[in-house]
Amino acid sequence: MRLHRNLCFAVIDGLIQIFNEGQYADKVIQQLLKRDKRWGSRDRGFVAETTYEIVRWKRLYAEIANIKEPFSRDDAWRLFAVWVTLKGIKLPDWKYFENTPTRKIKGRFDELSKIRKFRESVPDWIDELGVKELGETKWTKELAAQNLQADVILRVNTLKTNKKDLQLKLQSEDIETEFLPNHPSALKLVERANVFKTEAFKNGWFEVQDASSQLVADFLDVKPGMKVVDTCAGAGGKTLHLASLMENKGQIIAMDIYESKLKKLKIRARRNGVHNIEMKVIDSTKPIKKLYDKADRILIDAPCSGLGVLRRNPDAKWKLEPEFIDNIKKTQQEILQQYSRMLKSGGKMVYATCSVLPSENRNQVDEFLASESGKDFKFVKDNNVFAHESGYDGFYMALLERK
Repeated sequence: MRLHRNLCFAVIDGLIQIFNEGQYADKVIQQLLKRDKRWGSRDRGFVAETTYEIVRWKRLYAEIANIKEPFSRDDAWRLFAVWVTLKGIKLPDWKYFENTPTRKIKGRFDELSKIRKFRESVPDWIDELGVKELGETKWTKELAAQNLQADVILRVNTLKTNKKDLQLKLQSEDIETEFLPNHPSALKLVERANVFKTEAFKNGWFEVQDASSQLVADFLDVKPGMKVVDTCAGAGGKTLHLASLMENKGQIIAMDIYESKLKKLKIRARRNGVHNIEMKVIDSTKPIKKLYDKADRILIDAPCSGLGVLRRNPDAKWKLEPEFIDNIKKTQQEILQQYSRMLKSGGKMVYATCSVLPSENRNQVDEFLASESGKDFKFVKDNNVFAHESGYDGFYMALLERK
């Protein structure tokens, strides 16, 4: 593999923005990929994947390079040199790589790989928290799985097509996919590709949604004609899945505190051919109170630490703070207490997170059931999905029923 200057400069610029300016990696990479119209898919892939890899392994690489944040531009080149060396790529004769100690880099890598927090490249506090909540063995496996590149998974929109026809359509556009066992609506890409440029995507035949995330809407056991409330809908991945399971019949009320996210859902719903969604911004307690005892089903896809989806958001582990996790747990409990009141007797509710920590998951459900608000609810079942067992994102979902 030969390194190209302009691609390497793009990676360095991206690293400075992500590490020093606190920008989100996905947004930075989107911008970088617009830099040069002449870049082909291989060039763009190099920029995106290299940036993500160095972000993922920041702690390990910084330790090997013996540098500390905030990183200077020279430091960013040192991180890059570590990546190049460990990939076995020949360093070009550029001034940025002068005096790169390649043998020392490999020796330090072997040494640090014996210590989990360096090998898996996480802050001390996240490592300690994981061990405390999941135990040494499970946490070690889960953390390793969270550092693997995530597969691209599609969810077929059954309002417009079926899995087999979608597979054939994508095949005609040179994209190979395979079925996933136990995931009725999922197709997995055999090789990574830009699926958003396909005819099938423009026609609303599918959405990109991880296999674990696809389990949540199924867990809620919706039927056509029901009144369903998706309380933390965001841009609506699960809302759209619910709509297709309900065959566009009945009513889905998609709620969120961010109007901008609901606007994205509106665009996606139009492309998906979904017309049974009503959107409500939660700007006070009024929209929630209006729905007390009205819903057949409620989905609470609660805000969380995101420790189950680090494969997709490797920069999140550098942005997370211990205080955030303490605060988010309070928010999760408040949401459960408040939003559960929208459920009618005999209705069902799913509480879900993309975290693997019991304190955000089953513990929250137990605390709710023991509270005044939860006394009319009974626990039906739950599902802990771990990346090291499933190969997909870490997720939690619990099904509760109102007596």
